[in-house]
Amino acid sequence: MHPSSSEALRIRPGQPGDEAALLQICLLTGDGGGDATPLFEDPDLIGLWYAAPYLHLPSTLAFVAEDEAGVAGYIVGAIDSRLYHQAFVREWAPRIARRFPDPPDDRPSRTQDDDYRRRFHHPEFDDPPWFESHPSHLHIDLLPRLQGRGIGRRLMDTFLDALTSAGSGGVHLGVGASNHRARRFYRRYGFTELEPVDETTSGSVSLGLCLPRPSTSPARHAPLS
Repeated sequence: MHPSSSEALRIRPGQPGDEAALLQICLLTGDGGGDATPLFEDPDLIGLWYAAPYLHLPSTLAFVAEDEAGVAGYIVGAIDSRLYHQAFVREWAPRIARRFPDPPDDRPSRTQDDDYRRRFHHPEFDDPPWFESHPSHLHIDLLPRLQGRGIGRRLMDTFLDALTSAGSGGVHLGVGASNHRARRFYRRYGFTELEPVDETTSGSVSLGLCLPRPSTSPARHAPLS
């Protein structure tokens, strides 16, 4: 049986021992869904910001997709983004910042590594008004061997059901404006833009989805076609 067959794959809660796998997946999908390895000297930096903390901090959820070759996808996020950001600033950022010095602002040529290292020394998070209606957030990434096989949908269903059970009223995420494939995926799930979108920019688009009350217990949150 091929290791990435549906029969061999399972979705399970993420554990601290999955951190190395999440760091690798985040790197290999970190450039608009493509491999970000050439962009970093330290391959762990991007995952230490976007993936690993969800295995350790409070108010978080994490699920992984694992086949016979190992963990090849994940979905992570926070039930309450404000609580998560507070814990990140208080606990996670100082822990990671101890690994490297704070890059100076006047360095002639700043690198991606410089930018991420500085983030850990000076963590900042936005607090947009739609946090009230969409307090939760998520990140999802799959290695190529799991893509296009419905695994992303299984991860999303598992995560959204868990958010609904936790009482969250809505979830948001950010996606690159030029990542039209991902935007189509989220749109089919029912996500809509939370703020005006400039289609000419290469920046990020904020998308949101309202969640049903736990008492409705839907099997799925929106039809995908």
